[in-house]
Amino acid sequence: MATLTPKSKIVIVGSGVFGISTALWLAKSGYEDVTVLDMQDTASAAYDPLSGIDSASADLNKIIRFSYGSEIEYQRLATEAAGLWEEWNREIAATPADELPERLREGDRKLWWNAGMLRMSSEDDFGDFEVATLENMEREGIRESQFKADDEADIARAKERGWAHKLDPCRRQERFGSHKAVLDSTAGFVYAYKSCAWAQHLAKRAGVKMILDPLRGKVVDIATKDDRPVVVTADGLEIAADLVVVAGGGWTPSLVPEVQGLLETTAGSVANIQIPKDQSDLWSRFGPEIQPVITWGSRQGKDVYSIPRDENGIFKIGWRSRKWTNFQDVGGRRISVPKTAHVTEEKETRIPIDALNGIKEFITINFPELVPLGISSTRLCWYTDSIDNSFVVDLVPGRPGVAVCSGGSGHGFKFLPILGREVVKILEGKGGQTVYGQMWKWRNSPGAKRNGLEEGEQGPRVLSRQKMAEEGDWRFTV
Repeated sequence: MATLTPKSKIVIVGSGVFGISTALWLAKSGYEDVTVLDMQDTASAAYDPLSGIDSASADLNKIIRFSYGSEIEYQRLATEAAGLWEEWNREIAATPADELPERLREGDRKLWWNAGMLRMSSEDDFGDFEVATLENMEREGIRESQFKADDEADIARAKERGWAHKLDPCRRQERFGSHKAVLDSTAGFVYAYKSCAWAQHLAKRAGVKMILDPLRGKVVDIATKDDRPVVVTADGLEIAADLVVVAGGGWTPSLVPEVQGLLETTAGSVANIQIPKDQSDLWSRFGPEIQPVITWGSRQGKDVYSIPRDENGIFKIGWRSRKWTNFQDVGGRRISVPKTAHVTEEKETRIPIDALNGIKEFITINFPELVPLGISSTRLCWYTDSIDNSFVVDLVPGRPGVAVCSGGSGHGFKFLPILGREVVKILEGKGGQTVYGQMWKWRNSPGAKRNGLEEGEQGPRVLSRQKMAEEGDWRFTV
């Protein structure tokens, strides 16, 4: 690929976190001809999943955490991103309402909520990940922000700093006589769709062009002509570029066959409980002022999270013990592709019954007061796993001028304000000089594959083999 210049024509496929952050930082770095293509009109719908947008980025909310076990580089980048989330909150608060994206003019006019995150064990001891996280935070000098729920010194410090009320929101010590948890007072959540809408607003303001349309913005092929990449859209238009960055989330493997074995499209399982505003006690208890983000895990495979209710009363619970695949024919290959509520030809809003039962178990044990409300909706959240949970940002071998920016593996959203800064360095050929360029480079597995990429269509995670939960399963059996 020729060296990029400020006049280079750069096309980004996808307006989710990876795409929009890259576009924003390219513009901030002086690149004048950046265009984002997307088959969904994320501008008009402001990325809102309730308005028909399907992607991992188009979500109600996302966890912002800094606990990364032994992965200190991700912990450091997440901590740096936290400062930019704070900047975005301040900028939005200082911006006149009529100059904000429409979805940010009403309701909560902030993106990032420092509600804390309670890493809660379902057992009587901490797992290896928790132990490694605390050791790393000790070395980094930020252990003071972590409060163990059964440590007297930590409890006293939590009281001094106003966090004690979030140490045991499920009253586990009172009800079960045991409560193993660590409260991370630096963590919390963001309104995901509003955050993407704000990033898109900043990118447009910086000069990035957007083509967000089911035909003109839908990329069906990326060809090569005269050693340059050419993007072909669903309406037959051909767009020649100096660089094409494929940041299509769950649709990336469909556009770049070379990622097979390195990236795979998978779905997480999400359920929502609608908390009525007229039930003031529940409304207050599950708001971010009282309720932290909660993760609930064990060595036996329990892996569930919850996020405080949003401004509309939606309490979101996610099940992460297993991620699902959906294999179809794409260009003569059998690969996993999204099957969403709105965009794909085959629609799906249900989740597997195993996932729903795991979510219901979490609610029944930890929040029995929500049992009478029942589940109000479910969805599959489609994203892209990498072979080792680390992102993939690099030029595609043998494809002049084509790069991949993907592999969020369920933990990419928190980096929205800062991810593009590191991506630009890689696209400029400086990846070998940065720790993230080395971490995110094109690679093969040195040993056993992770994330189930070795299973293929015969594996246990294939969606067509699951019993899907129907609406009648949403009710709790009391």
